[in-house]
Amino acid sequence: MASEIHDQTVAELAGRLARRELSSEELVRALLARKDAVDDRVKAFNSLDADSALAEARASDARRSAGQSRGPLDGIPIGLKDVIAVAGQPLTASSRMLANFISPYDATVTVKLRAAGAIPWGRLNLDEFAMGSSTENSAMQTTRNPWDLSRVPGGSSGGSAAALAAGEAVATLGSDTGGSIRQPAAFCGLVGLKPTYGLVSRYGLVAFASSLDQIGPFARTVEDAAIVLGAIAGHDARDSTSFRADVPDYREELKQRRGPWRLGIPKEYFGEGLDPEVAAAVAKAVAYYQGLGCTIKEVSLPHTEYGVGAYYIIATAECSSNLARFDGIRYGHRSKQATDVVDLYFRSRAEGFGPEVKRRIILGTYVLSSGYYDAFYLRAQKVRTLIRQDFLNAFHEVDAILTPTAPTPAFRVGEKAANPLAMYLCDVYTIGVNLAGLPGNSVPCGFTSGGLPVGLQLIGQPFQEAELLAIAQAYERGHDWTARRPAL
Repeated sequence: MASEIHDQTVAELAGRLARRELSSEELVRALLARKDAVDDRVKAFNSLDADSALAEARASDARRSAGQSRGPLDGIPIGLKDVIAVAGQPLTASSRMLANFISPYDATVTVKLRAAGAIPWGRLNLDEFAMGSSTENSAMQTTRNPWDLSRVPGGSSGGSAAALAAGEAVATLGSDTGGSIRQPAAFCGLVGLKPTYGLVSRYGLVAFASSLDQIGPFARTVEDAAIVLGAIAGHDARDSTSFRADVPDYREELKQRRGPWRLGIPKEYFGEGLDPEVAAAVAKAVAYYQGLGCTIKEVSLPHTEYGVGAYYIIATAECSSNLARFDGIRYGHRSKQATDVVDLYFRSRAEGFGPEVKRRIILGTYVLSSGYYDAFYLRAQKVRTLIRQDFLNAFHEVDAILTPTAPTPAFRVGEKAANPLAMYLCDVYTIGVNLAGLPGNSVPCGFTSGGLPVGLQLIGQPFQEAELLAIAQAYERGHDWTARRPAL
């Protein structure tokens, strides 16, 4: 067991709380002390209401004393990406557009966490409106990677990853539109799960690209990810894309599923641009699975090369539509310099949005415009169907697919900031999962010679999260990567 409270897992802390070795209030105070000690360097939090967290911790301790514990998450603080609504708390999306906005309601995942007894734990930084791969696009601050403060934590959920890796949270939630949970998890040495599209409600999530966005957990271990997923998954009538699927006890399922499995290696994911140290770490992970008796089979995902292009047409088109609501009239930033209504609209959006958000709105508006809709948007949707079919064809032969999570380890702050295309290619291995609506999980699979974490991505069949988590845990059991902590 880790010696410091802030380094322990959800499962460990839940056990200590149940045995009365620790109170929720003591846990919250330990995390507050840790945040005070390191967040001026990590810069993961946009805001945190300490008084509210302590009040909820005391309420949890009272429930436990009365024999009314709500389960393993009761009294556990869970950090939330600042695009997930928490009533009475800021909801900024790390944008000047929403800098002063206070959410009037809870997102469904927030409601579910509260029902499980968890404590909403601050508002975590991100790339503005979840558009980016490094958290450098935030209008609030640039979050740093706890393993090397000169490097990025990934994005867009960089604050969620960095807070957990730095010991400022026990588990966190992020959102994943094209890799925004899995890539930061890989960069920060964490488990990051993007669930099947529709398994977790999007109600109360600030929308970027509605057909791609999905909320999921960051955790230190696969078991912790299973615990958090079990609390937030399930049908929600307030989300029209929510799927009526049975939600098993994912933690219990981990004990039942032992393999061996048929695992696919997509030949298209191991070519140009893959860092040699990342490739070597993934190869060792594949060999480990083979040693467990798993069948390793090469598979083909032939439309992979079109994924980035299709993604950045579909995502920007939906971004253009979703962000039209931020007009300076209904809510959000309102320019004080405007001379009339039209000028108000233009100035408010120009002042409120950052460069990357503007870039994507312009591109999205273009591909949806008259004369270009068929040439770009409709064609991208057809490619999306082909990419999904590639995965489904592969799943006739294998149970899951193994790939690198990201082509490189964490890069330096500023290294790719002036080159949007280079930044977009950071998600080359993750965006296909979103286009196909599949579950994807990143687990730590080693470190580079420079001490930077490397992530292994496991891609599963729709709504087969229990199997995907079991495959991930089979690897985790044989390695100590998840037990390592950065030296801040």
